[in-house]
Amino acid sequence: MPARSHDHDLLHFRAAGTSLVLDCSGGLLPRVVHWGAGLGELSRDALACLALADAQQPVSGSLDVPVPFTVLPQQSVGWLGTPGLTGHRDGQDFSTAFTVRSLRPETGDGPLAHRLTVEAADEHARLALRLEIELTRSGLVRQRAALTHEGGHEDGQEGERPFTLDGLLLTLPVPAHATELLDLTGRHLRERSPQRHEFTIGTHARENWRGRTGIDATLVQIAGESGFGFRTGEVWGMHVAWSGNHRSLAERTPAGVRLLGGGESLLPGEIRLAVGQTYDSSWVYGSYGRGLDELAGRFHAYLRDRAHHPRSPRPVTMNTWEAVYFQHDEDKLKALADAAAEAGAERFVLDDGWFRGRRDDTAGLGDWYVDKNVWPDGLHPLVDHVHALGMEFGLWFEPEMINPDSDLARAHPEWIMATGGRTPPLSRHQQVLDLGHPEAYAYLLERLDTLVGEYGIAYIKWDHNRDLVEAGHGPLGTPGVHTQTLAVYRLIDELRARRPELEIESCSSGGGRIDLGILERTDRVWTSDCIDALERQQIQRWTSLLLPPELLGSHVSAPVAHTTGRSHTLDFRAATALFCHFGIEWDLTLATTEERARLAQWITAYKSLRPLLHRGTVVRGDHPDPALWLHGVVAADRSHAVYALVQTATSVQSPPGRVRLPGLDPSAVYRLAPLAPGDRPEGSAWTDLPWWRDERMELPGHVLETVGVRAPVLFPERAVLVEARRVGL
Repeated sequence: MPARSHDHDLLHFRAAGTSLVLDCSGGLLPRVVHWGAGLGELSRDALACLALADAQQPVSGSLDVPVPFTVLPQQSVGWLGTPGLTGHRDGQDFSTAFTVRSLRPETGDGPLAHRLTVEAADEHARLALRLEIELTRSGLVRQRAALTHEGGHEDGQEGERPFTLDGLLLTLPVPAHATELLDLTGRHLRERSPQRHEFTIGTHARENWRGRTGIDATLVQIAGESGFGFRTGEVWGMHVAWSGNHRSLAERTPAGVRLLGGGESLLPGEIRLAVGQTYDSSWVYGSYGRGLDELAGRFHAYLRDRAHHPRSPRPVTMNTWEAVYFQHDEDKLKALADAAAEAGAERFVLDDGWFRGRRDDTAGLGDWYVDKNVWPDGLHPLVDHVHALGMEFGLWFEPEMINPDSDLARAHPEWIMATGGRTPPLSRHQQVLDLGHPEAYAYLLERLDTLVGEYGIAYIKWDHNRDLVEAGHGPLGTPGVHTQTLAVYRLIDELRARRPELEIESCSSGGGRIDLGILERTDRVWTSDCIDALERQQIQRWTSLLLPPELLGSHVSAPVAHTTGRSHTLDFRAATALFCHFGIEWDLTLATTEERARLAQWITAYKSLRPLLHRGTVVRGDHPDPALWLHGVVAADRSHAVYALVQTATSVQSPPGRVRLPGLDPSAVYRLAPLAPGDRPEGSAWTDLPWWRDERMELPGHVLETVGVRAPVLFPERAVLVEARRVGL
């Protein structure tokens, strides 16, 4: 059980090198005394002294009493930063003052190490609050809140009016030496672009109003020591596990408080609580680490600790989109399946274009029936052919969207999300299907369930190709993003309850819906619609701040990337996809015999390395040359590691200097060797390094991480693989 102080109601939660110390004294909501590096076993007296050491002293211009900073900040105690709860009851009860009714600390189970449940209330505002604060076995802190309108008042009717909730923000403080911020932004085909700046006084807010997580969303809002990297510097990060409108912020006040906060963003009037009704917030996650790798590793370990995390080997996936687009021809697709199976593919996914009226992207969305004009016998001939080749069959859907040019839209225009008697602007020739309508929800569930059953579908690519603009729920056009997000969650959950073996990919114009809310019910994400290998190096590098490799879909593209026009060697394309959930999105019927044979070698290597790549620890090197990147995966027992050396551009310096290989056991000795088929880059002027083929290349782990080895000279946009194996195994 967690340590308790009789005098201060202090809790000390510990797991995986992280400590969370909470002060729950005085009937106030919990205050975080420390979140960060593990403090070891502390006595009750030491915890009391730790809290005392954090106590404030009065200063000029401040309130006459200390201002406690709680995980849900309130102005009623003097907090004048961003409020934790905003709302009102017809203009009244705009400021809350919650008093704790009960505290229930307990030891967790499964992926949880500790849990604190706090029941609190504001008797005047007739509101009850339940806070859950948890520490996972991997060292993540996560919080959520439930706000209930309790009603009741001595004058009768006063407490019966609904309470309008405008926002609920949960926070965690970071220390004064967190002086620099990092977050991510992006656009379609260029997701996950990092931006760094000083943590100045004020609020750095990332607001998302797109109705989905957002292609430009920051997966994790990070504060850290100046100059922090993947392996250096203390860092603290926060993630909002919600797939609709949301916000995350980093705030620094003149009073010396630095915080990270996050929660759902609500449209005006979206949550109006009648008596007895409850609003449940999303989970907000916090991760601490010494370097970004450790911060990311806590997310990875937590996800892998879940009972429903994918356990089977991630199958090599052939997706048809960039191979055929909308040009569906049975013979062509069977030939593509033959070529994919020959190369070693294990799953074949038929993308957009199979359903009624879908000859391009202007029509058909919503009409989820196989197009008899293209597939007179249904999909059975192709599905049977795929199954006969030993591959699973997968199918693309975009369930939440509807084309105005569709039978469904003509029959049910009231199912289109809209407000104010007008429809929103089109995006990709489509609108949003309002899942707040029970009939629309039931239609989708029936269509999806029927098709999965009829064709033995093992996998759905679940797409979502537009932002939600003026997302009103009919017939009155009331705001509907919150309801829509919950309905999507419920739809996926119910479909998977009916079809427990079904796997689902979250795709949203590529990486537009990546968060731990959607990942509670899906098995991988489509990281980006751009599969240009150079762009993917960066996109995958930063998406892995949140997700482990087995959840990141990455495909080998055609020799010339369809989204950028760049030409890349097969080895560079395959080496980029290798470190994720490997797939192919290339018309292999046009590939040469030599290209197919080379691709088969990479697929064989992927299958051999899957246990390492999808269970090991992701590491990235902090190399001073911005044109030379190093990343890899180290086995959990540190017996084996594979690294990629990636030349992203032309370096100023040539030949390059040393690269350090992180993550190995400092006291063990490792044998280094190039790893085929990435042992020498295709299409590069290659001269072996002296150590490259030397079978005696053995060094201790601490030497490899501290000193490193000389990097090879590579053409830009090339990569090689290096393997490290512990000697004596």
